[in-house]
Amino acid sequence: MPVTSIESDVESLTMTLVADFPVGPERLWAVFTDPRQLERFWGPPGYPATFDVFDFTPGGWAKYHMTSPQGERYGGAWKFVSIDPPRGFEVIDAFADENGEPNDDMPSMRMEFSFDATPEGSRLTNTTFFASAEALDQVVAMGAIEGSRLAMNQLDAVLQDLRSYAQGKGTQLEVLDDQHVRITRLIDGPRDLVWRAHTDPDLMRQWLLGPDGWQMTVCEIGDTVGAPYRTAWAPEPGTEGEAFGFDGEVLLIDAPRRVVQTEHMTGTDFPSTTNDLSLYEEDGVTLLTLLIEYPDAATRDAVLATGMIDGMEASYRRLEGALVG
Repeated sequence: MPVTSIESDVESLTMTLVADFPVGPERLWAVFTDPRQLERFWGPPGYPATFDVFDFTPGGWAKYHMTSPQGERYGGAWKFVSIDPPRGFEVIDAFADENGEPNDDMPSMRMEFSFDATPEGSRLTNTTFFASAEALDQVVAMGAIEGSRLAMNQLDAVLQDLRSYAQGKGTQLEVLDDQHVRITRLIDGPRDLVWRAHTDPDLMRQWLLGPDGWQMTVCEIGDTVGAPYRTAWAPEPGTEGEAFGFDGEVLLIDAPRRVVQTEHMTGTDFPSTTNDLSLYEEDGVTLLTLLIEYPDAATRDAVLATGMIDGMEASYRRLEGALVG
């Protein structure tokens, strides 16, 4: 994980994040000054950012919103104060309303981004200056420290091209905290086809099967927000195991980039999870990212112990075969 420290200091009224990367300062500069690359990490998992305005000039504004798994929008705005390529830039950082205008009821902060060369690559130092101890406490209480850590730890996937970052590594699991895991898999195919493979029942029956010897017996897709869905599997003759299935509700759809659903094991009183699937395409391949929110660590560990990741990898290998075919 690239973040090495995040510290808040009541005496200096600052919060400082330090992160190290195996690339030069120019590459970091490019990531932080391109809104399309910023969108891939500015916002913690489950709250991706969309930059609606990005006027990268002194006095210009960047305006963005983050979208929660439930479709709620949270706005932010930067006013660029100074720009010193490729060493850094400074902004006034503010919470924003639904129109992208700064919210005067919330604290605004001065924020500096510095990019410095190191023997191993480069170091990001992100320092936020607060007007009062109350403003610092308010932002920290909102989860800014952990949110910043989770957001910046997504940068590794942005700094490298997707093929170098993920090709050949199979299905990767990251445990983010007691309730969240992130699963990634590079799919050798364009995003539109990967999206279709997740929304077309005929295609889903070809690949979403888990280990060999299973068949998909139910595939009812929800294609609008609020719609129910249902899936089920059963072992083929001669294969051990008991039939099972899932049901849930669609919370958000942003085709062909993101879909969020609840997931509950049919016929049980097990708690539901929230499954947040996003797709990002680069150079003809697609990075699939699945963020799962569990009710607690015990449920998380019990699900992971079922061999879920191995089953997903078997399915994703079939998915690539279905796309090629």
